[in-house]
Amino acid sequence: MKSIFKKGIVVFIFLVVVGAITGIFYLSLGEEEVIEEGVARITLQGPIQEGIAGFGAAMISPRDVENKLERASENPGIKALVIRLDTPGGAIAASQEIYEMFVDFDKPLIISMGDMAASGGYYIAAAADAIVAQPGTMTGSIGVISTFIDPEGLFEKLGLEREVITSGEHKDMFSRTFTEEEREKMQTFSDQAYDQFIDHIIAGRDMEEDEIRELATGEIFLGSQAYELGLIDELGGRLKALEVAGEMADIEDPEYFDLPEPSPWQRFMGTAVTLPETISRSLADPELVILEDIQEGLSPVVEYRVPGY
Repeated sequence: MKSIFKKGIVVFIFLVVVGAITGIFYLSLGEEEVIEEGVARITLQGPIQEGIAGFGAAMISPRDVENKLERASENPGIKALVIRLDTPGGAIAASQEIYEMFVDFDKPLIISMGDMAASGGYYIAAAADAIVAQPGTMTGSIGVISTFIDPEGLFEKLGLEREVITSGEHKDMFSRTFTEEEREKMQTFSDQAYDQFIDHIIAGRDMEEDEIRELATGEIFLGSQAYELGLIDELGGRLKALEVAGEMADIEDPEYFDLPEPSPWQRFMGTAVTLPETISRSLADPELVILEDIQEGLSPVVEYRVPGY
């Protein structure tokens, strides 16, 4: 009797799961809303970097941006795009890639800054056709930050001894104290990335180099200050951005339309459920976690990012 009862429960659960999956599948086949003379809006939030965000983490990746821009570009009813941007910046190459995508986008593209769109966030915003920000938005922070941790004192305190074998004079430079020559090399590296930042702002904002260099001190500006300095075009929020988009696309009464996200079925089929990396490593070998995290913290970081975010 108990065996029959257990089998009944298993069958019931199986039918529920199959029914849920089938329902999601048919929901994903529903017709999309027809858009005519509309302004699409998307949100980009989090640090700018390559890869895929972890559980509950927000980030801006070139791959995600590319997918969203393609959906906006391919929809004939979308005449302009407003991007709500909230980011402290991030990786240099990822910022440059997104900047190029914005430049190549074939419809009017307006940035609506949120609480913060600074450093790499301002970098990518400079490629837009117009920038709108609230008076209290934090933006600017035009500069490069390089972060390196000298591990020598830490390893000595932990009683760890290291043997490093290299082929190449500077191969181990990020795992020990810099020589004066190496410090100069890293300063040159940072300066070149800084010049690239300035060059792209000059191209995107159509400003003179002297103007930009005077502002490119890494300083954060409020939106009201950025407006006076010519770093943004309008003060306001989403509605102001919609108004600007309508003017650029020659739409008399512009309305926002949210771009359709991947269907529940597509997300279900395309997502692998995995444990967060730290939990997985802890379960595999808890004793290695601390040393691995220390080593990871020693990796060099050179970014267009607001310090502390």
